[in-house]
Amino acid sequence: MDTGLFTANNIWMMICTALVFFMHLGFSLLEIGLTRQKNTINILFKNIFIICLGILLYYLGGFNLMYPGAFNGYLGFAGLGLEAPMLADGSLDLAYNEGYTYWTDFLFQAMFAATAATIVSGAVAERIKLGGFMIFTLFYIGLVYPIVGSWQWGGGFLSSLGGENGGFHDFAGSTLVHSVGGWAALIAIYLLGPRIGKFGKDGKANAIPGHNLPLATAGVLILWMGWFGFNGGSVLSADPAATSIVLVTTCLAAAAGGAGAFIFSTLRHKNYDLTMMLNGILGGLVGITAGADLMSPIEAIAIGFLAGIIIVYGVALLDKLKLDDPVGAVAVHLICGIWGTLAVGLFGTKAGVGQFIYQLSGVAIIGLFCSISAFIILMSIKKLSGIRVSKEEEVEGLDIHEHGMDAYADFRLNQY
Repeated sequence: MDTGLFTANNIWMMICTALVFFMHLGFSLLEIGLTRQKNTINILFKNIFIICLGILLYYLGGFNLMYPGAFNGYLGFAGLGLEAPMLADGSLDLAYNEGYTYWTDFLFQAMFAATAATIVSGAVAERIKLGGFMIFTLFYIGLVYPIVGSWQWGGGFLSSLGGENGGFHDFAGSTLVHSVGGWAALIAIYLLGPRIGKFGKDGKANAIPGHNLPLATAGVLILWMGWFGFNGGSVLSADPAATSIVLVTTCLAAAAGGAGAFIFSTLRHKNYDLTMMLNGILGGLVGITAGADLMSPIEAIAIGFLAGIIIVYGVALLDKLKLDDPVGAVAVHLICGIWGTLAVGLFGTKAGVGQFIYQLSGVAIIGLFCSISAFIILMSIKKLSGIRVSKEEEVEGLDIHEHGMDAYADFRLNQY
């Protein structure tokens, strides 16, 4: 083994792990910025809880459920906790992987695990019971996410779909991460119902402005930076050529997504909507994630630009269906996740009718499994303890009712 190359690969993977971890700050700032200040602590609490629980669950069983050798190609389990491959002298067996150590592998993948529930957090903001959300997170991160991941990244049946010349392709998780969270978000907001005042008696959607757009903007910029680790680390090595093109396609798609959303939201609404542009950037990032390793720069721009357009119409569609998503999580992570996954069959080195069918099949299978799983978990919680806070709690804010504190010290004083 070339120890110099191995060390470079391992260091790059650890840097990417840190970047993906930093994305959780971006998600937190984006969510609190796009929602009302009376629910700030509640949202921050959920995000911190997700990180803590997600890492622990992934250690206890998620990692070994996701990478078990793909027993029967559908579901396998390699046991509780971690058992790093060791040599007879007690040292770590570096032959575990050509690119990085066992511990680096676990930590990088653990950063992804919590993201699925974080996506749901934004969609259900301002009206879900904290206890119910915590129980949902336990089952969704602990079971649903690693099972779906094992079907592709764990060497399961999706990775071999179509034989040697085919196979479902999701480089860094347009479907395996973002749509997994997006499907659950869609089911959750359907079961929860809209926030008080979101839709008028005529059915028309009313804007409920977020309280701090500078924080939301900072959150998106942090997420954009973190995506260099999200996609760049998914190369699973520090290979200069492979890593460089992935970073380029990722960045171009983000920029094109922002431009596409800006242009089409301006044409549609006759104003310069910052929030639409911010979500356009995220839509471009989600859209390129499935095929960042396959696309040329111009194809990445096309995918990102179309994702930006999709964001504008996706948000409008949800309003038309009277589905209340305070941060646009469903449009960004589900709809653009589906688009990015299907784009692998339309653009890049694997483009073709056959590949498009594999991509569509993967989207449908995972969508069905995640939707049913999320519905069962959330409906069970709803029947047992309820998932929505009372009208009084929602109107006065979850911070004071569920946490007994305010994010801003003078908030209550300024109300009177």
